[in-house]
Amino acid sequence: MSSLWRNRDFTLLWSGQVVSSLGAQVSATATPLLVLATTGSPLDAGLVGAAGTCPHLVANLPAGPLVDRWNRRRILLASEIIGGLTLLTVPFAIWFDALTIAQLCAVVFLQGLCFVFFGLAEDAALPMVVPAEQLATAIAHNEARGRGAALAGAPLGGFLFGLDRAVPFLVDGLSYLAAAFALLLLRRDLQKPPPGPAEPLWRSAATGLRYVWGNHLIRASLVLIAVSNAVFQALTLVLVVLAGSRGATPSGIGVMFGLYGAGGLLGAVAAGRIHQRFTFRGVLVGINWVWAALLPLLALAGSPLQMGLIGALCAFVGPLWNVVIFTYAGVVVPNELLGRVMSAGATMTWGVMPLAALAAGLLLTWIGPIGAVWTLSAVMLAAAIAATVSPSIRSAPPRAEALVATSSKRAAR
Repeated sequence: MSSLWRNRDFTLLWSGQVVSSLGAQVSATATPLLVLATTGSPLDAGLVGAAGTCPHLVANLPAGPLVDRWNRRRILLASEIIGGLTLLTVPFAIWFDALTIAQLCAVVFLQGLCFVFFGLAEDAALPMVVPAEQLATAIAHNEARGRGAALAGAPLGGFLFGLDRAVPFLVDGLSYLAAAFALLLLRRDLQKPPPGPAEPLWRSAATGLRYVWGNHLIRASLVLIAVSNAVFQALTLVLVVLAGSRGATPSGIGVMFGLYGAGGLLGAVAAGRIHQRFTFRGVLVGINWVWAALLPLLALAGSPLQMGLIGALCAFVGPLWNVVIFTYAGVVVPNELLGRVMSAGATMTWGVMPLAALAAGLLLTWIGPIGAVWTLSAVMLAAAIAATVSPSIRSAPPRAEALVATSSKRAAR
């Protein structure tokens, strides 16, 4: 088997997204810092966070059929260009002292919309770029890409924000445009032709929902992912406020999230090598219990450095979950349905994020950062218990056997 890095189109796609992901982490770190520096309100920061994640709730479901129907290459390119140009309005607003929370909400909403379309198009296109036997490795490399960007982007975002509030957003805007250039060089066809005439949009979206609902293992997995996504989305803002209350500077907060990203990067590297050693049940149950055990420690941590190390342990196990689940989906789900199935799943798993961001702002306002940490810890404990007793997860087949059985069925057709 040839090295994945000899696959020209995968290397181009991956490399361009390294740049874009790094820029995204830079601005993601700087955005709550900018809101808190501008208004001093955790609730405003929660509103901006909710606006940025709202597209996951309202756009994922219709985006899936469109990703299967439209030209995926053009979706990828348009998402990068629109996202970059939109973000570049922020530094100009800062320089002219015209920035408002309303503008920030609009900018992050459009960014989130581009993220939804790009993410679904990339997920659906990946099986067309790499052979099935290298799909898990490619997904692990993408995990490492995102985690590595978090490792470098978080401290860089805090540092650049300390230099000038506009700089992180200028850097991110330019990174989008650089990634768009890499996409122009792709050669491969990124989708299979549809098997028949296009369905109405609502019926096509319902096809993805029916597929997800009919697969008990995928359905149970998505519910658990939704809970953990909500917890960690809320935790991001909680940690910013908690670290700030303990005297952390913007650079210190960036370092804290950099440690968080380092754990994710190490986890992504490990996941690419060890994912075949774990069953579905072992991954889904075990990781939830790891998170349930670690989150309460954040309330007891005495410094941002300690919080970053605890966050790194949380992030270390996350990539294994993603590699196992999304490899299963990429192999089992027919590619012509993959965009719709991914969008249905993303509606469940990412659609909770705007509510989580708002909840974080409210919890911080009502009971403070320590109370918020304990509340999120209780939610995570409930998810771990639910994973342990779930009939669908308890009866899940080993991952390797499931993929072999699926491949055999396809070969027989």
